[in-house]
Order: sequence, then C-alpha cells, then structure tokens
Amino acid sequence: MATILVTGGCGFIGRHVVEELLEQGNGVRILDALIDQVHGDAEAMVPEAAEVVRGDMRDKAAVEEALDGVDAVIHLAAEVGVGQSMYEIARYVGGNDLGTAVLLETMIGRPVRRIVVASSMSVYGEGRYLTSGGEQLGFVRRRSEHIKAGQWDPLGPDGEVLTPVATDEEKPVDLASIYALTKYAQEKQVLIFGEAYGVEAVALRLFNVFGAGQALSNPYTGVLANFASRLANSQAPMIFEDGRQRRDFVHVRDVARAFRLALEKPDAAGHVINIGSGQAYTIAEVAALLAEAMGVPHIAPEILNKARSGDIRNCFADISKARELLGFEPRYRLENALEPFAEWVRSTGAIDRGAEMKRQLEERGLVS
Repeated sequence: MATILVTGGCGFIGRHVVEELLEQGNGVRILDALIDQVHGDAEAMVPEAAEVVRGDMRDKAAVEEALDGVDAVIHLAAEVGVGQSMYEIARYVGGNDLGTAVLLETMIGRPVRRIVVASSMSVYGEGRYLTSGGEQLGFVRRRSEHIKAGQWDPLGPDGEVLTPVATDEEKPVDLASIYALTKYAQEKQVLIFGEAYGVEAVALRLFNVFGAGQALSNPYTGVLANFASRLANSQAPMIFEDGRQRRDFVHVRDVARAFRLALEKPDAAGHVINIGSGQAYTIAEVAALLAEAMGVPHIAPEILNKARSGDIRNCFADISKARELLGFEPRYRLENALEPFAEWVRSTGAIDRGAEMKRQLEERGLVS
C-alpha cells in the first residue's frame, strides 16, 4: 500500500482526491493550513482514514513532518482567485510559489517516486482561435482600449473576427494575472525539480472545477459557486462583460480520478496535461442552467458590461492528451450534474459576498 501526501487535502478538490485515493487502498496524509476564507469546517469533512497535519506550506518543519514516509505527492495547496491575486500579490506569490519551493527543497533526498501538481487553465491566457482563413493562432490578447469600449471579443492581427477553438497543451502560455503567473511557476518548479532529481513529475492544468463541497461563501472561488451563492440568497448572479465568454466546466469527481490516474500511469511522467470536460459553455448559459436547477428560473443574471482585470474571453479544453496518456474520459456533464449540485447548495446554505468582491475590485481600479 502506497502512502500519498495530498497538500491542500482539506480543500474542495483535495477532499475528493483523498476519497479517491482511499477507495483504491492507499494510505493518505494531508498537509493543509485550513485558512478561513476557503475552508470553514472543512477539516470535519475529511475522511477519518486520512491523517491531517495542519501547517503552512512555507513552514519547513510542517512540510518535513508531512513528508515522513511518503511514497508520492499530490500538490494542490494554493491560493486561488484571479481577481484577488491582482491586489493581494505577496499572499499569492508567497503561498503558491514559495510554498512549492519549500516542498520541493524538503523532498530532496527522500524516496518520493512521483509528484503531481495542480496547475490551471489560466496559464493559457486566451485560448486558441482560428482566423477566417483557417489559420490557428497561438497568441491572442485583447487590447485594453477595446475592452473599455465594450469590444469584448479579441480580434486578429488585421482586425478580423476570430473563432475560438479547443485549447491544447501546445498553445503558448500567456500570463494575464498574478494567479496565472504563480500557477505557471508552480508547474515549472515541479517539472524542473523532477528532471533534476529523477522524480517523476506531472502537471495537470485544471479547467473550471465544480461540484458539491465548493466554498460557497468565498467570492473568489469558481464561477458556479459564486452564482449558486447569489441564487441561494435570491440575488441575481453577476456576470462581467456580456455573458457570452466561453469556459469548460469539469466535475470534481472527474478531476479526482484524473489525479489518481496521473499517479498511476507510467506514460504521464514529465508531461503537462489538460483536465476538462472538452465542452464549451457561455457564462450566461451556465447561469440560466443553474437557476433552472435551483428552482429559480425567474432570476435572470445581471449583465454588468464591465470587465475584470486579468480575465480572458474564451478558453476551453482539448483533452486528447488526457485520453491518450491517462485513459481519462469525463463521466459527468454540466447539464446532468447541476441537479445534485443545486440540492447540495440548498442543504448547505451560503453567505453571498459577491457584491463585496465587486466593490473590492472596483476600489482598486480592477474593473473597467
């Protein structure tokens, strides 16, 4: 039986990863700081079979304790939130990048065979696009003057309209937020370390993860959790821009299985791999689907026609590599998984802090 350390294992994704590993007969230890913004009473929801070490990733003594006797590591611990990262910069760089550095440094000389790190689709910036002539563009970025004028969609080199297409791992990285910068640094640290020390390393670039257990009262968590918090309090979901931006939503149970497969599959070592559903949804469409699932279809979203600094327009996953290297196939679709999510939201309750989040961003000039 392998013993696996899951950093951030008390978090939303972490708890499902821990359950997945335990079901396969592994021993699991968790290292988690259990910060209030993310967790609340999350520790109580961790399976009893998992050992919990409470500590910050930057605390080498805590990391040493957590690594003792461990065969493999799944590194999920991170500050999460594109908007918040743009003003709590030291917190994000310290927690994500320095925390990862401490983990890797402490692993030197230990018999850890493989490490899998959670990266993010945010590292891509804008996803892939096609020109009207069928040329695939790897680097597309919106101009601030166009955004301020309400021109939400990026344009091609000659000002032409572009068509968004699925984004594969070969798409060049384009870091549009501090959060994206820290996630890219995390994945590169892990891959460089693995190459240098002979540790098998894998980076999973997660798209928008949803499911029961999200931190509903944390306004910087996923968009579905934000919408659910608003709807549960009879408030309209707030949508930046015009609501037609497209994202890929992947269920947390599929993500948990992907992490287990990334530990098990020999061919995954050394690779960066997208984990998504392979489907694209507009944000307005998602808000309407969730309102229907929650039984409040009359609550229409509030379209803000304003943009947040660091946001991108379109990005959804090409998961061909995950299929090839991991044997990964999503089992849940957004359309079929929202009813259980809505039921969980109704039974849990949520404090709506969406307006507070918007105010914090506006006060700092991060909404235009």
